[in-house]
Amino acid sequence: MPGARILILDDDPIVRTSCRKVLGEERYQIEDADGVEKALELFRNSHFDIVLTDLKLPDGTGIDFLRIIKEEKPDTEVILITGYGTVSTAVQAMKFGAYDYVEKPFRPEELSLLVERALERRVLREENRRLKKAIEGHYIKNIVSASPAMEKIFRMIATVAPTNSTVLITGESGTGKELVAKAIHYNSPRRDKPFVVVDCGSIPTELLESELFGYRKGAFTGATGDRKGLIEEADSGTLFLDEIGNMPLHLQAKILRVLQERELRPLGGKKVRKVDIRVIAATNADLQGMVREGSFREDLYYRINIFPIHIPPLRERREDIPVLADHFLRKYSSEMEREVEGFSIEAMSMLVHHRWPGNVRELENVIQRAILLAEGRRIEPSDLAFLSTDREIRIPRDVEELKMIKRKIREQSVAEIEKNFILAALTENDWNVTRAARSVGMLRPNFHALMKKYSISRRQ
Repeated sequence: MPGARILILDDDPIVRTSCRKVLGEERYQIEDADGVEKALELFRNSHFDIVLTDLKLPDGTGIDFLRIIKEEKPDTEVILITGYGTVSTAVQAMKFGAYDYVEKPFRPEELSLLVERALERRVLREENRRLKKAIEGHYIKNIVSASPAMEKIFRMIATVAPTNSTVLITGESGTGKELVAKAIHYNSPRRDKPFVVVDCGSIPTELLESELFGYRKGAFTGATGDRKGLIEEADSGTLFLDEIGNMPLHLQAKILRVLQERELRPLGGKKVRKVDIRVIAATNADLQGMVREGSFREDLYYRINIFPIHIPPLRERREDIPVLADHFLRKYSSEMEREVEGFSIEAMSMLVHHRWPGNVRELENVIQRAILLAEGRRIEPSDLAFLSTDREIRIPRDVEELKMIKRKIREQSVAEIEKNFILAALTENDWNVTRAARSVGMLRPNFHALMKKYSISRRQ
């Protein structure tokens, strides 16, 4: 913080002069005082970022001054100057909010570094306050919410965004993991740099390595020229590894090296390239379970799980359904040029009580469809008739629950439940058959057989 204002309180003029010389008046705006009374007058009539105060003063104590500072202007950082025999008192003062203390006689670099760190904390606090203000009203970019669960996530975003920490976002498909990743990026110091998305679940395994690391001419058949990889594209910005659980083991080892060393080697290349990236990963898989199974590297898991954020499914935060539905209604009625302005009580009740296996993504699609079907200015139950089946028939969570339900219900209902069971699993896993089968505890061939049985071959 060039130009930061610092107040020095000490009855020894040599100490005050020494502090001025160490800190440098060309860098900071410095005032000083030889007693509490004068210091208070300066403090109350001006703004100071840092206060340096001795503990023992002729007309009071540094502790008394510290308490006044924290009561009147709590954001001001206080550093205590201690003499022989007063270190224990200084440590005790830190409980009242002092940032740190320095012992006399102090080394110039010691005091200078302490002030710089105190100013960095002040800057970080102000940045966090700015981010928290940005999330008031439950909005961060395109994230809309009214639930305590999401407000907790907003606070986590505000905490981690200003840092370079690696973040792991977990949650079911459709919960908004990419939106959270974007909120972190666009509220970070890297906001003006690239945000590069790598969907590890949709890029074929044989192409993923070249997409990530790039290649040099002649690296393989068809490599007719050099190509920069997505990791390099994200240099100085953020690399978002979506569905990282689908990354093959041999690539996991390479990504681990990128995270550890911040360097990569393109396919066919001889030179190592340095990259400055922040990594945010996301998954709907149980990575800890995959570690136990040996399908995900334990060292990579701990490397990406530095700051975990879990997004609960929509069915566990039903308070969000009305505000999300209203948000999508306003957005798409405008885009579609339809004069639909709200929901009837019955229609909103249907939305709130629906299970939402596809989470926010499914709700968004449902609202778009309902707008097209609506004949009046409000969404009515008839416009949501396609939801009725899911409301009346319980969809099993896994294959064991499916078996239990099948034993208890009438035979003619089995087909409908089985079909909804398969559709729900596919929707929750973005129509990735392998992940859908794994999520419900079935072997892929058996899961695929049920898809074939009900002619499910593409998105419904």
